[in-house]
Amino acid sequence: MAAWHFIDGEWVDGNPGIMGPLTHGAWLASTVFDGARAFEGVAPDLDLHCERIVASVRTMGLKALHTPGEVLEIARDGISRFPKGTALYIKPMYWAEEGWVDVDPDSTRFCLTVEETPMPDANGFSATLSPFRRPSVELMPTDAKAACHYPNSARALREARGRGFENAVMLDPLGNVAELSTANLFFAKDGVAHTPAPNGCFLNGITRQRVIKLLRDAGVTVHERSVTYGEFKEADEVFSTGNFGKVQPITRLEGRDLQPGPVYTRARELYWSWSHGGA
Repeated sequence: MAAWHFIDGEWVDGNPGIMGPLTHGAWLASTVFDGARAFEGVAPDLDLHCERIVASVRTMGLKALHTPGEVLEIARDGISRFPKGTALYIKPMYWAEEGWVDVDPDSTRFCLTVEETPMPDANGFSATLSPFRRPSVELMPTDAKAACHYPNSARALREARGRGFENAVMLDPLGNVAELSTANLFFAKDGVAHTPAPNGCFLNGITRQRVIKLLRDAGVTVHERSVTYGEFKEADEVFSTGNFGKVQPITRLEGRDLQPGPVYTRARELYWSWSHGGA
């Protein structure tokens, strides 16, 4: 797939080498990133993703080399390099070049990638409970979108796929549902939506927040609270929200088949309408 990268003040294409064997970001995991989407001529909440990368930079002790507004303008420039309507993944990224365990903020570097990446279909996917959990903020920098979190997600995915499922439901340290390994999670029962309340062990996703607001504005009740896995297993419908696929139905949870339901359908319709300028 085509990709452009803004690095050291200029755009380069392909997959350029930007880290060496002594780079802190590669060796000691100081890398933070964010992910936004452009598709069908729109880039929903791109400004909020640019704000979040700067917040992640501060959490990790790096230096913000650009304001959120400057990151936004670079991202828009990158989007303009592709034919209008191309499905894109937009990834601003910061890391430290130097440091001994802790980062040297003065060695911070920045790259923004815009890559052609198709949107997934909405045919649904399967999920199962993972034996691995999300860490609390006392254990990991959970208030940053940091690369160091993703090996935990990867092992959860690997284990779930080994049992024939496509994604994994991860619990928090107390045993309540946190999210999927790759996205935030909702269920609906009797027309009411429920989703785990952010408690410091997972990011309060930008698409998650947008969908909650859209549903509530449309008159759908959404409860943010502690949720058990048993409640998900007994739900009428289950769905996810996340930047990569936006709003997706879960069509099999453990051995139970599910159909995309009215709350999920409403959430996806509302999100697409809002993204394209609808009320």
